[in-house]
Amino acid sequence: MINNLFVGTALAQGKAAAEPSMLELLAMPAMILVIMYLFMIRPQQKKQKEHQELLQNLKSGDEVVTTGGIIGRIKAVSDAFVTIDAGANNQLKIQKHHVVSLSPKAAAKK
Repeated sequence: MINNLFVGTALAQGKAAAEPSMLELLAMPAMILVIMYLFMIRPQQKKQKEHQELLQNLKSGDEVVTTGGIIGRIKAVSDAFVTIDAGANNQLKIQKHHVVSLSPKAAAKK
């Protein structure tokens, strides 16, 4: 009697579903990679390019903000370092890549 229940269920199931093709299997990971590129990698590359342009265009007299939050006016610029006057005769020599942006006041004047 119990066997009859299982046999009826087995016969009612019919054919097994076909396996997905290779294209269907690769479509979802490909879409994830495209979305990741569009929303994460591409904006980061754009931001890095803008930062490189900022660093290349630094000149004496620009007011800048560093990664440490120090705001100062550039006194000298070399290939790798920037000398910043932070006020009250405080001059800081920092690596160029630590300059994050122009000061908001200086950016508003331009």
